[in-house]
Amino acid sequence: MAFDRIGAVVGLTAEARIARRRFPLVEVGGGTPDGAEAAALRAIAKGARALVSFGLAGGLDPLLRPGATIVPETVATEGQQIDTDPDLNELLGGATPHALLGGGFIAATAAAKQHLFVATGCAAIDLESGSVARVALAHGLPFAVLRTICDPADRDLPPAALCALTDNGAIGLLRVLGSLLRHPGQIPALLALGRDAQAARRALLARVS
Repeated sequence: MAFDRIGAVVGLTAEARIARRRFPLVEVGGGTPDGAEAAALRAIAKGARALVSFGLAGGLDPLLRPGATIVPETVATEGQQIDTDPDLNELLGGATPHALLGGGFIAATAAAKQHLFVATGCAAIDLESGSVARVALAHGLPFAVLRTICDPADRDLPPAALCALTDNGAIGLLRVLGSLLRHPGQIPALLALGRDAQAARRALLARVS
């Protein structure tokens, strides 16, 4: 399948800039399951004949470090196990032996990530892939996932990371600054997250360059 017939769904505008190096049709969901569903439907309306969930993910498996790339064989979402498409996986560099959790909420603490890893067996979590998988299934379209790990399983997310996103998938700097003023002790954790995100974005760039 040609890349120009694949719709890529991302959560963040920063991810969209990377995705457009490979996929001409990219829709931003704003980092929520509902937004990802709407983005997937927009991609189909614009002619997409396959869907890819693209971007960063949170690690659940402690072995996956920042920058690790996964092309999962399965997405777990709302009690379903939805298989990704083998041919699309090959276009994305080949499947990895992972399952990904299409979550409905951010796994913000190491304890929450450990619980989800034990309960589901999934190696990573994001908020878009479950919606993309369900839309693809409902429309009879192949789908796949290309994600790189940002926050690893053993790290809590700082408060600023939980309030940073705007509805259009951009980083709201005023929100981040406000959180830092209220909780200045989170600065080291926020800097560590920034380094992790940089490693994840480099890995995404390597896959689409």
